Amino acid sequence: MVPFFNNGNLNNSKKDKKMDRRKAMKVAAGAFAAGGAGLLALTTAFKPENQTHPESKNLEYIPEESDWKYFHLDPAATAQLAYDKYSEGSCMYAVVASVVAQLAGKFDEPYTSFPIHMFKYGSVGIGGYGSVCGALNGAAALMGLLISDKSVQNNMITDLFQWYETVPLPKFSPAKPTFDHDPAKSISNSVLCHASNTNWCKESGFHVNSNERRERCRRLTSDVAEKTTIAFNEIFTSTYLTNRHSNHEVNSCISCHGDEGKLKNTSVKMSCNSCHSESIGHKIFGDVHYKFMKDGH
Repeated sequence: MVPFFNNGNLNNSKKDKKMDRRKAMKVAAGAFAAGGAGLLALTTAFKPENQTHPESKNLEYIPEESDWKYFHLDPAATAQLAYDKYSEGSCMYAVVASVVAQLAGKFDEPYTSFPIHMFKYGSVGIGGYGSVCGALNGAAALMGLLISDKSVQNNMITDLFQWYETVPLPKFSPAKPTFDHDPAKSISNSVLCHASNTNWCKESGFHVNSNERRERCRRLTSDVAEKTTIAFNEIFTSTYLTNRHSNHEVNSCISCHGDEGKLKNTSVKMSCNSCHSESIGHKIFGDVHYKFMKDGH
């Protein structure tokens, strides 16, 4: 009689893992015995090869026939318009409205009857939830509207989001500020609203519910609107270059955790260390353990 369930393979898998851990611990013990030099060698000897930075290249796009047409917009004027519209519906709404309003003035329909009100949901990281920044959410929505090729959309969104993570913002200076305060610049290191705001609060010393922080987000929204407009101007004139802000730390993490690594438990492009700090144990033992892991475990 054939047994209904055979756990032999499962037991073997557990034994393999235990053996891998024993090998790793033996190597670690040797490193400790050798002192500091051994520890230093330990952290680099078995490190998997990082994914390389993708080369910057021209992104080709041939627009399809569509009612959703585009024409060259002035990035500075778009940034100011986003700043002015911020009070009507916050960050996501302001980014989308700053572009759609100008296209409606040029083409009339379908932009004139575009349901712009729907984008008010993106404020404070989607309905106040603190998730993805509304300004970025609005920019990505515009790319989905105006760019029909999904791979081109993905490239443009990645470039914008990585720019947002790594560049000190806000830079925009309005013609007539609604609040007389020039916000400090900070690097968000995240596309998440709450992380971006928290990093700015630490940098500036102001509270998250302060008028100073609100002015920061208002100007940050203008920065994103300006950057998005520049991206559209370039993609529709065949001058768009990809991968200008590729993230080295993400590439390092993905070398283990991505689909080409052994762990294969993460699919991500966003900055990792805004939420995940690398512990001392991970730095010392992670690469050794990785060395002795079986693929797929």
